[in-house]
Order: sequence, then C-alpha cells, then structure tokens
Amino acid sequence: MLAVHHKLIENGAASLKNGVPSVNNGQDARSTRDELFCGTGILPVHQKLIENGAASLKNGAASVKNGQDARSTRDELFGGTGILPVHQKLIENGATSLKNGAASVKNGQDARSTRDELFCGTGMLAVHQKLMENGATSLKNGAASVNNGQDARSTRDELFGGTGMLAEVRGAQLSPRESPSLKSSHNKDFTSLLKTPATIAAQAEIPEAVNSNARQLGGTLQISQAGNAEGVYVADVKIRFVNSRGEAVDKKGNPVEGRISEDFIRGEIKLKAGDNYSREVVRSDLQQLQQLGLFEKVTVSIEEVGTDVNVIYNVQERSARSFSVSASLSDDVGVAVPLSYTDRTFGTTPQRLAVELQPSLRGIQYDVQFVSPYVAAEDRLGYSVRAFGDRRISEIFNKDIDLPNGNRVREIRMGGNLRFTRPLGDWQSTLGLNYTNISTRDRNLNIARRDELGNPLTFSGSGVDELYTVSFGALLDRRDNPFNPTSGSILSLSTEQSIPLGRGNIVSNRLLANYIHYVPVTLFGISESEALPEMLAFNLQAGTVIGDLPPTEAFRLGGRNSVRGYDSGDIGSGRSYFLASGEYRFPVGQDVGGVIFVDFASDLGTGDSVLGKPAVVRDKPGTGAGVGVGVRVRSSFGLIRLDVGVSDSGDIKFILGTKQRF
Repeated sequence: MLAVHHKLIENGAASLKNGVPSVNNGQDARSTRDELFCGTGILPVHQKLIENGAASLKNGAASVKNGQDARSTRDELFGGTGILPVHQKLIENGATSLKNGAASVKNGQDARSTRDELFCGTGMLAVHQKLMENGATSLKNGAASVNNGQDARSTRDELFGGTGMLAEVRGAQLSPRESPSLKSSHNKDFTSLLKTPATIAAQAEIPEAVNSNARQLGGTLQISQAGNAEGVYVADVKIRFVNSRGEAVDKKGNPVEGRISEDFIRGEIKLKAGDNYSREVVRSDLQQLQQLGLFEKVTVSIEEVGTDVNVIYNVQERSARSFSVSASLSDDVGVAVPLSYTDRTFGTTPQRLAVELQPSLRGIQYDVQFVSPYVAAEDRLGYSVRAFGDRRISEIFNKDIDLPNGNRVREIRMGGNLRFTRPLGDWQSTLGLNYTNISTRDRNLNIARRDELGNPLTFSGSGVDELYTVSFGALLDRRDNPFNPTSGSILSLSTEQSIPLGRGNIVSNRLLANYIHYVPVTLFGISESEALPEMLAFNLQAGTVIGDLPPTEAFRLGGRNSVRGYDSGDIGSGRSYFLASGEYRFPVGQDVGGVIFVDFASDLGTGDSVLGKPAVVRDKPGTGAGVGVGVRVRSSFGLIRLDVGVSDSGDIKFILGTKQRF
C-alpha cells in the first residue's frame, strides 16, 4: 500500500468518525446530511480522496511494464481480492463510523428509516459508490496499459473475470432487496443485437424468458443481418429442445426433453466453444441438421456473456414414429386409401424407414424407402435404398387423344434405386444407381403400344421401356436457414446417363439445373412475421435430353409445380424446357401469409423432336404463362397453400396443397 493511501485512510476515517456523532437533539437526518455533504451526499474530503485515489490508481496501474503476468500484478496491487486495500479500508472504516453515528441519533428516531435517509435505501454512502465507480474506471484504463504484446482477452479475463468490471464492484451495485437467487441472463436474438448492439437487457431465467428466446428465429432473417455478431468469441454452444410452439419449457416450467442425445447433435455441428462466431459456419450447421431428417425445425439465438456470446441451437424434433391415413378419389382408380408410416428409430440414429401404401380396387401403389444420412461426426457415407410402384393417367398423352378402345393412357412405373451422399466442399453430392420400368396401359392394365392415331407410346414400340441409369447430382445451399429460408439461394445441378440394357436399349443423358433465390424486402412496411416473412422469391429451371428419348420421359409443362393456371402437361412436352417463376410473399397475420405470383414456361420449340410428337398432335402451345394469388396457412399439419392461377388463355385453376411452391 502506498504511504499516501495509508495517510488518506487515517485522516478520512477520523474526519468521518468525528463528523457523524455531532448530529444531536433530534435534528432531521436528511437536513443534517445536506449540511454535512453540501446536498451532494459526499464530503469534500471524500471528493478529494476520490480524485487523488483515482489518479494515483491510474498512474500505478499504468506502470505495470515489461510483460509482467496480469494475475500476479493484480494480486500484488489488490491483495488477490480484486479491490485496492485503500478502498477496502475506507469501506470498513466508513461502515463502522457510520454505524456508530447512526446509533447517536436521538429522540426515538427509527434506525431503519434513518439509515434509509442517510444511504438512500442502499446501505452505502454515495462516496463509496463513487469510489467504486472511479476505481473500476481507472482500473479498466490501467489494465489497457499492460505492454509488450499481452493478449487483451486473457488480460481482461484475469483482471475482471470476463466482465470488464471488478467482481467486488459488480456485487456492490446490487440492491439489498434483490433476491440473491435471481439468475441473470442476457438473451437476445440477432435482430435485437443489430438494433441495440451496446445494450444488455438483464432478465430472469424464467419459463417466459426461455420460451421467448427459443421462439426467436435467429438463423433465418436474423443470421443474415447479424453483422455485429460476426467474429464475436463463442463462450459456449448449447442445445435447447423446443416443442411445436417453439417453447423450451412446458406449462409446469420443466425443460422440454429431447429423444436425440445432445452429444450426437453436437457432433454434427462445426461451431464449438472457443471459436469466433461465423454466419457461414452456423448456416452450414443448419444444413447438416436439416439433411439428417430428424428435425422439424432448427433456429439459432444468442445469449450475451459479458463481451462474449453463447450460441443456442433451438431444436424441434420430428416424432419418433408417425402414422397417417386418408382417402382420395381419382379418375383412374376411383376411391383409394393412402397409408403412411415413418419410423425414425429404425436402426441407429439417424436412420429412418418410410412406407407409403395406396390400396384401391385397381391394385396397390407403394413407395418404401430406407435412409441412412451422412453423419458428419464420423464422416460416415450416407445412403438410401428405395423401391416404388406408381400408377397415373398420362400427362403426356392427354388432350382428348386416347387409346383405340377409348380408354385414357395410363403410365405404370416400377423400380428402385440405391444412392450415396456426402459433402464435397460446400456442395452436397449424390451418386445414384437407378432402374425404372415404364409401361403404357389401358384402364384394366392391358399393355397399350399406340394411341388412336397410331402414334407410338414407348421408345421400344412394345409398350414397355426400361431405363438403367447412373446419376450424379450436386447441390450448393446458400440459404440462411433450410428449414425456413428468408434469404440466400440454392443451386442444384444433375446429370443422368442411361446404360443400353433391357427393353429399348436406350442411350441418353438428361441434364437438369434448378436455381432458387430469396430476397427479404419491406416494400409496404408490413409487420414482421417469424414464420411467413415478407420477401421476393425467384425460381429458374432448365433441362434437356441428349440422345434417345422415350415419349414418357419428355419434360411436361404446366400444373401446380410448373405454370399455375394450366393443368399438368397442358402447355407442352418437349426434349428441352425453361421455367421461370416469381413470388411476392407477405404476412397477413401470425400464421397466415399471402402470395402474388407469375409463372412462365417454354419447351423451346422442341415439342416436335419427341417420338410420336405427342404435344404437336394434341395442339399444345409449347409456351405459356400464368398469374395469380395465394394464401399460406401454418397449421399443426404443416404449411397449407391455396393458389388461384389464371393462364394467358383465360383459364382459372385452383390448387390446394402443402408446402411452398419452391
């Protein structure tokens, strides 16, 4: 301790002790305080002490030179307590003398009220509060002078416990009326971080606060705008399970428990404690979690810890098993009863089995698939095995040209595939071995070779074509959040080469490209919606077939996933195609959104290059456009969409389905 500080303590303590007992004869504590402290709550001697002490502390801390270890320096200056002995002594002497002085207040004044008047209900003189504030400031400035390359982060953490403030001072600022069990938490989503980057709003870790944090859609719009979070030191990475309402606790305040182990999820994400926050890494993590097929939704939020952050992955699991049954009516099979079962506990995590059956009076359709996705923690190759059998009225051979017996043409597809998946840099790649048997038949499943005009229905001419192919696809996902994208893009490219085996000996190569882009906007200042935000969405598609082309494999244009306002295949069927769609999406309410859309498609004049010229003989235009409006509704069954499309020829079509168009 400096001799000057020792003398200051003795003089200051003596003057304070002598001054307080002179409050006699029932003088009002408040007026006495004002007379003693000039209405400021601080003695002039203390004011001088504050100024001298702050200056000497700043100069003393600045003299820590030549790379001395921050911890030992702190211990030498502060006695290992995080507070200068001078301030500790002042506090002790001041508290003792103040206690004695308060006891001398005569005429039955209540000690509690006197204390409250003297100390403003805090139990501490303003002088001491001021000493602490100045001491913390000067210490912070002094720490900055530690020279010779010491790391700022480690120095701060050793001196201030990672808070930028002495632990003793931080504790002294709490009111005696605050519950000591109250847990402080600084939770923010990325939007709040952007708006108030310097603000830390303390709140209790209670169910409402946790739920609010879990509901934040950090990882969508917020991640794309969280420039202030980029590069921030990550103190911890947390996994938080949430329910379908985005709540991390139930009504009783108990945390939502997950079926999937946190260790497994941690193994699948790249962001680790000790890293610097990166939007690119978080986006990559969300893509990996999405491709596992285990989660309905994942969002990301942050929790401030001093100048660092904790990153929280809010995970909504899909059910372990699901079963559904419905009924449908079609022109082809009449009444059918679709059944669906998915088991996400089949095999080991995250493997799953999905079975879809559609029995009817005219047979049974099926689609059975086992999926073992790529596991990042083990760098384990992903794979899937699928078998299918499908029946539908042809969208190529329609438009009132039927079979010679008057039946409409049915396409029966049966086959299977084996596919392998793994990332290649930023791309997700898929290699597939595929087999498809395609036959054209009448209502009673009798083989049909030609239509009523004598045009062939299959490449082989036998009514059956077989395709053995090897496919390769690559996907580059730049969306902010694949579970609910609001910005970014996704590009997929694929090629499928047929091998001349089986009926038809078909040799061809199919090339496809698909690009989707999302742009967040506020065109009309519509209020934000977490699930259905305002944005522009664009989709461009193109494809072509080189070599042999079975008529049933031509690109069909028009319909719910093409140009709305047309029935499926009514624009054309060609060897090549181009499709463009644009949507303006906007929120109407919390769970309701609206869409204004425009679609355009063209077969690029290739309709007459398809065997039998099915589009030409059926007088399909080859090019078409549609505009319309739609409604999106969030429900317990997922997103429901209703679109009304008007074609360029004036036809109106209604489309009811699930999920966004793209």
